[in-house]
Amino acid sequence: MSLEATPVTKAPVNPRSRVVLASLIGTTIEFYDFYVYATAAVLVFPHLFFPSEDPTAGLLASFAVFGAAMVARPVGAVIFGHLGDKRGRKATLVGALLTMGIATFLIGLLPTYQLVGWVAPLLLVILRIGQGFALGGEWSGAALVATENAPSGKRALFGTFPQLGAPIGFIIANGLFLIIAAILPSDDPSMPSEAFLEWGWRIPFLFSVVMVIVGLWVRLRLVESNAFTNAKEQGKVQRSPLASVVKLHWRKLLLGTFFMLATYVLFYLMTTFSLSYGRAPLDAPVAGLGYSYTTFVLMLIAGVVFFGIFTLVSGPFADRYGRRKTLIVVTSAILVFGLVWVPLLGAGFTGVMIWLIIGFSLMGFTFGPMGALLPELFPTNVRYTGSGISYNVSSILGAAVAPFIAVALWSAGGGSPFWVGVYLSAMALITLVALIVSKETKDVDIDA
Repeated sequence: MSLEATPVTKAPVNPRSRVVLASLIGTTIEFYDFYVYATAAVLVFPHLFFPSEDPTAGLLASFAVFGAAMVARPVGAVIFGHLGDKRGRKATLVGALLTMGIATFLIGLLPTYQLVGWVAPLLLVILRIGQGFALGGEWSGAALVATENAPSGKRALFGTFPQLGAPIGFIIANGLFLIIAAILPSDDPSMPSEAFLEWGWRIPFLFSVVMVIVGLWVRLRLVESNAFTNAKEQGKVQRSPLASVVKLHWRKLLLGTFFMLATYVLFYLMTTFSLSYGRAPLDAPVAGLGYSYTTFVLMLIAGVVFFGIFTLVSGPFADRYGRRKTLIVVTSAILVFGLVWVPLLGAGFTGVMIWLIIGFSLMGFTFGPMGALLPELFPTNVRYTGSGISYNVSSILGAAVAPFIAVALWSAGGGSPFWVGVYLSAMALITLVALIVSKETKDVDIDA
């Protein structure tokens, strides 16, 4: 009779429903806060915080502050990553959510340039940096909660749940702005109403406090994952996760950064730049599509529905065929998509809707697998730091400059989006090269 012990697989300590909710609700709140700012950066801040005789200059100044948050994100990734790899995922995620919520709420209370002069944009920059700092620690922690607690063979599927926060946050944020704009209508479709500029824009920022309270309640009920608990019990926790990841895993840091590049550029072109381009009058010095704010945001929300659908769809594909193979196909499609902007956007309402649906569908298919891919690149004791740095350094190379570069290329093209599309294709090519030289990660041991 054999007395050989049968290996026992330890079950995740968090129920699956709690894992899904905790990873989804936090990123939904974080992306809601980010989108609220992104929408205000186009609609409100050029008028209230960056007044200028040149509308393009005011818009660029507003986008520059938008980009400042991206620069703060890697700093947040390092600080929160250090805490997450040393102290655990739960407390770190709570801290990131609180930081983002407080910064967003305070933006809703800011005085404008007309009242306090240069102090107004300075305070806006500080709070915007606070938002970026918080988001730097949020995403990687939420992705780790999902993937470190995922059932065997379903890590990519579970990794899509924190990614779903992006489309859901977009719909809530822009839906709220639409409701307020409907209650406070404007006679000029290219400009918000006087009441909207005076106080209406503040409501979405102040409303974030309600969502933060719900998010905190969910996250405080989490317990640590087996992966982190085992690493701690085995004495694998690093004194300096940042030094370890840079010294031992620098190549993976670089690859992870470039994996995200095309995703980030596509993300901010489809959400932030498109709102400026879609609303710009047909007869403006830098012409756009001439849609009213309400019309174009409704079109965006319709496109974002496809973003959410294909984020979820991407998970089973990445689990079955691998993250690398799935993303190589999708990134190739993004490259081609960038080259067909002009014929699509020049084909009237139908062409613009096709452009939005294709762009957001590709966004979902490239963003979804990242929730599993980036955490899988790194061992448990530096996973929070490594995945966070890759994700957020890419935000500087992609998202921080994307709206700014896009507006400059749009202006240089005399209102044509041709060069903006070429810019997207160039970034997709860089990501494609990084994917081709990388290795598949779907079978790595997440507890290692």
